[in-house]
Amino acid sequence: MQPRILIVEDDLSAGAALQKVLRADHYAVDLAERGDEGLALARRQPYDLVLTDLKLPGLDGLELITRLRAAKPKLPIIMMTAHGTTETAIEATKLGAFEYLVKPFEPDELLDLVATVVVHAQRMSEPIAIGEGQSARFAIVGRSRVMQNIYKEIGRVAATSATVLIRGETGTGKELIARALYQHSDRADKAFIAVNCAAIPETLLESELFGHERGAFTGAQARRIGRFEQAHTGTIFLDEIGDLSPSTQSKLLRVLQERYIRRLGGNEIIPVNVRVLAATHRDLETAIQEKEFREDLFYRLSVVTLRLPPLSERAEDIPDLTKFFITRYAQDLGVESPSIQAEAITWLQAQSWPGNVRELENVVRQALLSARPFAIGLEHVQQVLAKSRKPLAVADQTHAAYVTDLLARVQRGEEHDAFARMVADLEPELFTQAIRLAQGNQAKAARWLGVTRLKMREKLTQLALRPSREAASKPPPEELR
Repeated sequence: MQPRILIVEDDLSAGAALQKVLRADHYAVDLAERGDEGLALARRQPYDLVLTDLKLPGLDGLELITRLRAAKPKLPIIMMTAHGTTETAIEATKLGAFEYLVKPFEPDELLDLVATVVVHAQRMSEPIAIGEGQSARFAIVGRSRVMQNIYKEIGRVAATSATVLIRGETGTGKELIARALYQHSDRADKAFIAVNCAAIPETLLESELFGHERGAFTGAQARRIGRFEQAHTGTIFLDEIGDLSPSTQSKLLRVLQERYIRRLGGNEIIPVNVRVLAATHRDLETAIQEKEFREDLFYRLSVVTLRLPPLSERAEDIPDLTKFFITRYAQDLGVESPSIQAEAITWLQAQSWPGNVRELENVVRQALLSARPFAIGLEHVQQVLAKSRKPLAVADQTHAAYVTDLLARVQRGEEHDAFARMVADLEPELFTQAIRLAQGNQAKAARWLGVTRLKMREKLTQLALRPSREAASKPPPEELR
């Protein structure tokens, strides 16, 4: 569904310009000219984000934020303010605004921030079903004994304030567990802020987490509230915690011990009441021995530890997972009455799945493309898995040869949708090369590909790409430079 945004702006020309920019990026946008009108609309309609000016007739921006927070605590708000009122914008953030924009701002700055906030809004509002969850969009699926034990652990610790460390291989569903813990906690009506520590350059991560004062470093033109302050009274999820630098580890340890933060470049002590959930795929015990991770921080994070098993250790859950993914993607792909043959499921259960649940999800999605409108058979899942575990077929062929081979397979009945298959084959490579060439700049990569920033973020997550690390460690091919 299109994310829905409410703009509250009394300057009609400015509001119309914002509306045009956001609609061009495929958002559904409503416009209100007064604060009281915006409040009434937000109370009646479901929005993913409110973008409001500070000075408004009827109800000013600060009062609007206060009332919206009381009526809809999970609704994210971005405050727009002029240069001379940044201190008021800070107050707005403390009242519950997710972030603020200082006028004048560039369209790219607005769109990047909106994409970030919409993702946070979806994480707070999308329910996580536990168990089978066949009708849910997001679910932790499985009836195996190991998964039943995890469900019990979620029920046991969710309502406590204990720090939880979620451990497991890449693709096992650690973020879903974190969101389930949040949704079943007594902080479920407060903020849920997720930070991927591996996806943010080390030089920016401390500012992202703890905020900064104006002039704290080159480019710090205004005070910024960090994620810990935004999560005050709520929950913060630190994904890939094992990738933190030693400096950031020390500061995080202080926050966990003292329950306060200091912004970069500042001396003010800011109390924070935040529940911390963390996740990692790394072997932290080995990292401690190699002096790459602090032992005292490890013990602070692992008050409760949830270990997610690899998919190979719960093969009995694969039938339920497969049916869940078929149901989830059938409507998106235009597949009516989707099904899968029993021998295909049996074969899927016998595979090793180094990419875990995420790899199974991608295989099921691509198999739906190959099989439609027929039932997924053994040959479909075998072909998809074989392709996904070897270099892209296009890489060893000219474009003409690839298209010729693809169309031949369609004629023989081995493929049923040449265009969808080409997209499935090329999409991972296209997004990977674009984000590398853009040196981790998601806005630039999205612009080159002609997709929205929100779609870019979704694809990076789906393909398990880490923009900053990819860009730093893997330069683009010579032919793309």
